[in-house]
Amino acid sequence: MFCFEFEGKRPTVHPEAFVAPTATLIGDVTVEKGASIWYGAVLRADICTIVVREGANVQDNSVLHAAPGETLVIGRNSTVGHGCVIHCAEIGEQALVGNGSTVLDHATVGPRTLVAAGSVVTPGTQLPGGMVVAGIPAKPTKPIEGTSSEFWVDQNPPYYQELALRHRVGAPAVES
Repeated sequence: MFCFEFEGKRPTVHPEAFVAPTATLIGDVTVEKGASIWYGAVLRADICTIVVREGANVQDNSVLHAAPGETLVIGRNSTVGHGCVIHCAEIGEQALVGNGSTVLDHATVGPRTLVAAGSVVTPGTQLPGGMVVAGIPAKPTKPIEGTSSEFWVDQNPPYYQELALRHRVGAPAVES
């Protein structure tokens, strides 16, 4: 992993977290126990604070940042999918932000809410918990309970926690 101190603030990573060797953490970043930060992800907390709660996962090539003085929280057991831009206030506990989505300034995603792939959550939007949201701009479409989306919200956190353990021990760098 690439870790950089910025103006006296440096990343803190729990020893039982997984941060891929090509992930970049800058400044006031905290990664809690069992969380995972995947290949190519960038968490830049130079002008903000970023907290990735226990068991959460930030997948490959996602970028996390926030407005000056703000704290961006990725909730416990939540998922930020591949290639997302997260520039908001909070992703709630066990929420899932689908691949290629964007969540903008001061927005919040409620707990157990799934943001469909490719969606854009506009600045200041407050998405309720337990919903499937989709679109540009993202809007609630239906409750998550009983949908196929509920499977992903339930199964993605434990799957990525187990996969992170495998990568910690079974993905050594090799000469090409």
